Amino acid sequence: MYEDENNLYHYSYRKGDGSDTIDTKNYAEDPWEKAQDGANGKKKKGRFPGKLVALALVCALVGGFVGAGVSAAAKVNHTGIQVSDREVAQVQTLKVDGSKQMTMSEVYASNVNSVVSINVSATSTNYFGQTVQTAASGTGFLITEDGYILTNHHVVNGASSVSVTLYNGESYDAKVIGSDEDYDIAVLKIDVTGATPVVLGDSSKLAIGESVAAVGNPLGELTFSMTEGIVSCVNRAINVDGTPFNMIQVDCSINPGNSGGPLFNSYGEVVGIVSAKYSSYSNTTVEGIGFAIPINDVVSLVKDIMTNGYVTNKAYMGITPQTMTAQMAQQYRYDVSEGVFVCSVDPDSAADKAGLKLGDVITKMDDKDIASCEDLVAAKKSYSAGDTVTLTVYREGKTIEVELTFDAAPETTETSSSDQSTDNSYNGNGGYGNGGYGNGGNGYYSNPWDFFNNFFGYGG
Repeated sequence: MYEDENNLYHYSYRKGDGSDTIDTKNYAEDPWEKAQDGANGKKKKGRFPGKLVALALVCALVGGFVGAGVSAAAKVNHTGIQVSDREVAQVQTLKVDGSKQMTMSEVYASNVNSVVSINVSATSTNYFGQTVQTAASGTGFLITEDGYILTNHHVVNGASSVSVTLYNGESYDAKVIGSDEDYDIAVLKIDVTGATPVVLGDSSKLAIGESVAAVGNPLGELTFSMTEGIVSCVNRAINVDGTPFNMIQVDCSINPGNSGGPLFNSYGEVVGIVSAKYSSYSNTTVEGIGFAIPINDVVSLVKDIMTNGYVTNKAYMGITPQTMTAQMAQQYRYDVSEGVFVCSVDPDSAADKAGLKLGDVITKMDDKDIASCEDLVAAKKSYSAGDTVTLTVYREGKTIEVELTFDAAPETTETSSSDQSTDNSYNGNGGYGNGGYGNGGNGYYSNPWDFFNNFFGYGG
């Protein structure tokens, strides 16, 4: 180990250390040799008893050396590395039915065959106008025996091809049945029969401190990895690239490639879809803050996509909104500086029938304050097509109330700007992965579904 004054741990041996010279001179007098007279060199006589004493001493020393040798040999014979002979129990694959709590090893063994690795490719145009081929990875999980797979919208958004790999190594080309950006969900289909689907749990029963585990494909290479943690918070409101979400906060390790993977409880049930992580705050690296979409929030939407290819009963207003700012209020001489400015109204839409006009500012939906487009999107998630709400609207210096009955969102709005903010730039500092460019608020991505270095970033 390298040695320096700050290093508390080092080898006891130091190269180049000096050592004391051992004098090998034998100081023991030969007991059989007659002593010489120091003065006249004559041998002394009459010392037979002394010879006996010397002989006894020699025998004692020899016996001591022999005894020490035997003792050392005994110690060597008893020195050895202790190895446990414990028999390791086989991890069981259990049936997930919500009745039995499992160890995390059992959760993994019982569900890993339901998790899939997703690899996507796309052709896009980069910042310089060049056509580039990009690739990204994510995770998904089987929800039916005939091959329907649930994942995140941002994992497959813009993809020209999608490939799915099962735990047994089999790969399939996948078809995107449909997706929804507001809820960040997508449904894929592969041509397979007899697949092992997961069992969906009840995310509303999650408690803070409860053990959970995520299985996924971090970094696109460490396939079918499992990370364990606890529920840090339920019903956590966050904003990912302008889209509000109500999330389960966990401290499992979440990394790019984990997106779309299942979040399991200790009963082996899926209670969430891993979607995002908190990567930084005020230039500070953050660890252990991940998020998953509660499964209860999307089950009905997933069934709708499987049947119709998109969410048919999603509440739709038919406006082009923009977040109201203080600059706009000063420019238009408005008395409100927060809310949603109506830039346009679609003919024969719910907004048109309710009497909304260009220049209106929506400040409240029922009892929920609306300060931005994100607030409007979040508020609409609580309603379905056919529901009626009361909008509080600022118009021409006055505040009025308007009754609006939501339409069903047409399929074409999945890629249109209607009911979405007119701001179409990514609010990021560069895209994570292949070919990302950005300058904090005006980002361009050759890989648009993977922009991990945002204030809140998608997990994969």
